[in-house]
Amino acid sequence: MDLEQTIRRNIEDVRARIGRACDKVGRDPAGVRLMGVTKRKPVEVVMAACRAGLVDLGENYAQELATKAGQVDEAGLSPRWHFIGALQTNKVRSIAGLVTSIHSVDRPSLVKELAKRVTPERPVDVFVEVGIAGEEQKSGVNPSRAEALCIGVMEAPCLRLAGLMAVPPFGRDPEESRPWFRALRDLRDRLTDTLEPGPGVLDQLSMGMTGDLEVAVEEGATVVRVGTALFGPRD
Repeated sequence: MDLEQTIRRNIEDVRARIGRACDKVGRDPAGVRLMGVTKRKPVEVVMAACRAGLVDLGENYAQELATKAGQVDEAGLSPRWHFIGALQTNKVRSIAGLVTSIHSVDRPSLVKELAKRVTPERPVDVFVEVGIAGEEQKSGVNPSRAEALCIGVMEAPCLRLAGLMAVPPFGRDPEESRPWFRALRDLRDRLTDTLEPGPGVLDQLSMGMTGDLEVAVEEGATVVRVGTALFGPRD
């Protein structure tokens, strides 16, 4: 089985997992976006994923994303690129014209820089990353400061507040992630009640990866970020 066929089969398997989780809680699988995380994967894998039907691709490093995006574009392929890693303000310029969304906005200085670099021709969806478990070694705004950051995004030109993102503490049992996913959903709901952002704003939750995507979907995820289940272990 060649690379494209393997990835196509893996996509089908992951979508089936999403479907079963949706059935369990009465959700429509169309409401869950599958993002393939291609961090540290060669561009050949990215191109095979595109040809296998994967539309949304996430990268963690600005230079890697910019390089791959150029190569993929030259090959005539047009995925939707998403930035999902920690983003330094001095790297915003290199990705602002390439990405559809950024899932790791966690501080006002980053919002300010994005507002300077993002243009009306290429607006960007923003997910505010929340340090939902308070882990010091991980990025993410403190939940108590999420409202102020969300307001900053809503007031910035060319940025749309798509929703919230979180990475829960590592656990061997997917059920260990459930309280954190539920906490993120509850925070989103409280902010929606407070801010009254309007239709299509602050209505998404980016949460869940290979090991715990079913639990994330059951708790309301609208975007799952999947690498290993699609492309194998990280290189």
